[in-house]
Amino acid sequence: MSVAMREAFGRHLAEMGKTHPELVVLDADVSSSTKSAFFKKEFPERFYNVGVQEGNLAGMAAGLATCGFHPVINAFAIFLSLKSTDQIRNDICYNNLPVIIAGAYGGLSDSFDGASHQAIEDIAILRSLPNMEVIVPSDARQAELALEYALTRKNPVYIRLNRNAMPDIDTDRDEFFKARAVKMRSGKDVTIAANGITASAAVEAGKLLEAEGIDAEIFSVPFVKPLDSTSIFESAEKTGALVTVEEHLLAGGFYSAIAEDGLKRGLKAKVAPIAIEDKFGETGPYLDLLAKYGLDSKSIANVVKKLLNK
Repeated sequence: MSVAMREAFGRHLAEMGKTHPELVVLDADVSSSTKSAFFKKEFPERFYNVGVQEGNLAGMAAGLATCGFHPVINAFAIFLSLKSTDQIRNDICYNNLPVIIAGAYGGLSDSFDGASHQAIEDIAILRSLPNMEVIVPSDARQAELALEYALTRKNPVYIRLNRNAMPDIDTDRDEFFKARAVKMRSGKDVTIAANGITASAAVEAGKLLEAEGIDAEIFSVPFVKPLDSTSIFESAEKTGALVTVEEHLLAGGFYSAIAEDGLKRGLKAKVAPIAIEDKFGETGPYLDLLAKYGLDSKSIANVVKKLLNK
């Protein structure tokens, strides 16, 4: 089991500060939660706590970016994607500025604070903005790689971070930097493309399916934009069936990106999405919520069997 994604990201932020003097971090009074406090301890002169005003957070970052800095704004994903939307669109994206938007507590992972703090709309909002790239890491290592990748970019990058520790995915750094989907298992009967933390559940679902004679090819897909649809579609046309999995509303997220490309490219495969269906989250233990919304291994395996009529 990995360390919590937020902690891995916070520690790596401090490490990257040693080799990237242009890196500055801005916080909305939640650095103890997001773990950007690690950077604050190492580089207090390059850390700015603007208080609970996320719009100003994004606007200040845009200003710093025009002065040669590479800002990271690190706050809760729900508030960055909603309260900062105006400034992210008009200040950061319109001017195509190199600002890294690190949205902590993504998906349902702020589970005990309920719907008001759970970010299940953020991908739909932020991937729609021109110039923005969107990365949803599967584990702590991918979160670290996402930061390293984003620091090489001259445009805005959104990184959605989970609150909790998730099982490790074996990710090749060079392939990640090409924005490729990560093949975790080869198979011939069905393709499972899992976005973010759902990748580990997809791997477990693959084991359940194997016990029933179903051979699944499984991908971790951290990049929603740009999307490596080529790898996914080549696999899906080989297997004839594609299941997408995401910790997000069905509308506008990972499946929507897949469907958009699939229609344009004439994807020839049966497709079934697994996502949260047009409803808000609720308060409860995280793993229980994932199961309730069909994002656990048993639910994924059941969707595969239904798609394959087995």
